[in-house]
Amino acid sequence: MYNYFVHIDKLGEIKAVAFDIDGTLYRTWKLNIRILFHFLRYNQFFLKYGIVRAKIRKIPLKDDFKTTQTQMMAERLHCSPAEAELLLTRIVYAGLSSYFYKIKPYKGAVELIKDLKKAGFKIALLSDFPPEQKGDIWGVKELCDVVLGTEETGALKPSAEPFKKMAELLNLPAEEILYVGNSHKYDVVGSKNAGMKAAWLVQPEKGIIGIKSKIADITFWKYSQLRQILLGNKETKK
Repeated sequence: MYNYFVHIDKLGEIKAVAFDIDGTLYRTWKLNIRILFHFLRYNQFFLKYGIVRAKIRKIPLKDDFKTTQTQMMAERLHCSPAEAELLLTRIVYAGLSSYFYKIKPYKGAVELIKDLKKAGFKIALLSDFPPEQKGDIWGVKELCDVVLGTEETGALKPSAEPFKKMAELLNLPAEEILYVGNSHKYDVVGSKNAGMKAAWLVQPEKGIIGIKSKIADITFWKYSQLRQILLGNKETKK
């Protein structure tokens, strides 16, 4: 049996379920199609931005993430920090926000979050990009007890710091939180390093052939599977 059949009793007590956003609540390819021309227009910028983000993931916690990122981008772009900040806003933060509005979520994802909330679980979002960039996130945002961008914590995934901060804001020990994400390198490793339970969302073709994680507590490829594990046949509160 693949480990998406794990029953919640085997996981220990879980009082909160937290979700990554990009690639976890919606399919990444749906965004990639929409931003293709935007990416091609600014391909050199995005290449350097990717290098900078990769470097930031490896450095110690920064008190002022925005300043650090801006300075590193300015060096790569050979411009002033003020110019780099304007470009980051125009191309990445404000520049990408309009592409999210018509993207549909994974089948069953929003419904699961609503039913988890009704069942008494705390709900959280933790993303490497500012959650406000995605608007109301299909109505999920208003259901959340915590909505946090890792940049606010001074470190990107897979650092344990953003996950620890989320646990602090949820007022729960890390072991009582299940984190759901599509990136094994960032979501699964980061949450496990912080002491949380982890659920890894894989592509259907990987799930069907039995690919699973050695460290994630759950591997799944359909939200109906995660629903069965966490809620079973329970009736949710009306």
